[in-house]
Formats: sequence, structure tokens, C-alpha cells
Amino acid sequence: MNAYLVVVDTLADWEIGYLTAELHSRRFFANPLMEFKFLKAGLTDAPVTSMGGVTHTPDLQLRDIVLQSGDVVILPGGETWDQPATRPILEFARDALDAGHNVAAICGATIGLASVGALDARRHTSNDLGFLKQTCADYKGEALYRHEPAVRGDNLVTATGLAPLEFSAEVMKMLKVWRPETIRAWYQLHKTRKERWYHALVASMQPGAGVVGGAGNGG
Repeated sequence: MNAYLVVVDTLADWEIGYLTAELHSRRFFANPLMEFKFLKAGLTDAPVTSMGGVTHTPDLQLRDIVLQSGDVVILPGGETWDQPATRPILEFARDALDAGHNVAAICGATIGLASVGALDARRHTSNDLGFLKQTCADYKGEALYRHEPAVRGDNLVTATGLAPLEFSAEVMKMLKVWRPETIRAWYQLHKTRKERWYHALVASMQPGAGVVGGAGNGG
């Protein structure tokens, strides 16, 4: 199983910070030794610069991705999703969704997906419905829009740019690399900062704490 973070210039560091740290470190994986790769994909091999000035060098090009069952393509927010240069990424993600593969998008990337018709038939959210309709003239998904921080619609996760925590939890559910009780405790700890959720998180990592690879509700 692989998770592919598509890196683009101006990507929003904070929107994927929780997610990238946990996928890279594997510290809460139900099985830290499982076959899993977290890879950065770019349109080319050239490094890109995030909004925070961090340089990301792709591990592979988008054209070299061969998606397998359970893989997830992650699209971070950024200021370039309305530019022609990123359209091939959006079309790749739309086609991946149509083929039954998993895609997760946050903030500006959701607007990009709307512009290529990827949200017309799937439950989703974005930063603002009015802005989405104004920006994407051909958008037809209003009936499926949900005014929630993060939404899972079958094989698609979308989130507002103000919900990186909820976005991360939903992606973890999709990947199934954490136990359900780990997702819930991790989310609640960061959301509420209450000590009891720290103890619940520790307990969720003990042998026999849950079914490895199970799915559940982390929010």
C-alpha cells in the first residue's frame, strides 16, 4: 500500500502537517512493519517550494504512479490549483476516482477537483460553497455539498483548509493503517487537549487493543 503526496509550488505546509508526520514516522501504525510507502509525486523531478519555503523533491513523477487497491493520492492546498500547469494532476485524480481509487484533497485542491468535474457526483466539501460555484462555472455538485470540516464520499475525502486535523483523521480511516481506537484517541487528544485522550492513545497501541487494519470512526 502506498500514499502519494502530490507536491506543487506554494503547497500549504500546515494543511498536511499532521498527516505527513504520522505517515512518515509510522509511530501509531497498527503494524509498523507493514508494507507501506509514503512517497512524494511531482509533475516533474524538479523540486518545488511550499508556501512556508520548504523544498520538496519528488520521489517520482505523476506519470509513473501505478495505483493499486488501497493506495491514496493526497492533494494539498496551494495557490496554483487554478493554473493550467496543475490541470494534469487534477485530471489524473479525477480519473483515479472514476477507476475506484482513493483521493484526498484539502482547501484549494478541492476547488481544482471541482473545475474538472470530479465533485459533481460525490459527497464533498470545500472552503465555501458560494466561492466554489463562483469560481467553477461548470460545477454541478451543489446537491452533494456538505457544510462540514471534512467529508468522505466513498473513495474521496475533501476538507476545508481550516480542518487539517479532521482531514488527517479521515485519510487515516481511508488508509486503515491505524486502529479505529487509535484514530479516535489521536483526534480527540489534538482537538480537546484533554489528558484522558493521551492515555487512550497509549492504550490503543497495546497488544490486543484492536483488530489490525480495521476501520472506524475517528471523529
